[in-house]
Amino acid sequence: MDLRQLEYFVRVAELGSFTRAAQMLEVAQPALSRQVRALELELRETLLTRTGRGVVPTDAGRRLLEHGHAILRSVAQAREDLHSQRGEPVGRVTVGLPPSLARRLTPLLIERFQQEMPKARLEIVEAFSVTIAEWLGSGRMNLGLVYSPASQPQIEVEPVLEERLCLVGPTGSLPTRGGIAFCDLARYPLVMPQRSQIFRKLMEAQAMLSQVKLNVVWEVSSVPVILDLVRAGYGYAALTDSALHSQGSDSGLIEATIHSPHIVSTLCVVQSASKRATPLEQRTMELLRQLSRHVCAAESAAA
Repeated sequence: MDLRQLEYFVRVAELGSFTRAAQMLEVAQPALSRQVRALELELRETLLTRTGRGVVPTDAGRRLLEHGHAILRSVAQAREDLHSQRGEPVGRVTVGLPPSLARRLTPLLIERFQQEMPKARLEIVEAFSVTIAEWLGSGRMNLGLVYSPASQPQIEVEPVLEERLCLVGPTGSLPTRGGIAFCDLARYPLVMPQRSQIFRKLMEAQAMLSQVKLNVVWEVSSVPVILDLVRAGYGYAALTDSALHSQGSDSGLIEATIHSPHIVSTLCVVQSASKRATPLEQRTMELLRQLSRHVCAAESAAA
């Protein structure tokens, strides 16, 4: 089996598109299609099915995708281990960032990464914490920042900092002092992400304990869009300081800390538990620790 063909197939299957995969791999799309087709002929299996929106793996393709992640990860680790003997991190690392931090953290991470590891490559993916944890476990991602991850045997977790959730609303709609008691949240219409997202889970778990019925009027899986809806008067949001301020301008919004009890979300650096971290991953993890603390501290001071 040709490793290049396997990598091409994995990227196409992950992105669901020959066009996007060709752009990422910096290869012509016809050449990419020929290599994937050659792999199918060698294996005597149809690996991808075309749809109106791109391609999806067949049953055989999904099985090969699992093997492909493990094979490519092992090859990359072998290459990086050999290069690390010269004291220089090389290779490629994929990092997952939550929407609450991605906008502020990405430019800083790219700047530091380029300065400190010029011969390595960095790929950043924005996704909710649950998705990042799943992709780490499956090998689609090397490292990530997630909020309050559930215990999973396939990932290792290192807490970085804690943040309290606040109620966010249009300017003038919330008290400027004292915050909001959790028991009073029932009278606020809420704009929240789907139930799998961690802020929603934390809120609903406390609501059950406090016997408070949350009034969720809109479900939206995008932090910037949630804030736009709050600005427009469609409801209120439960977010951290970093989630509010990492979206850039927060004009027109006010926040009040939720208390009695405080709802605390723990930001963690996560990595796969199935393999030893490479020198490149170790250096990148340290950058994630430093920069996430810096960003969150700066936003808290400005609030």
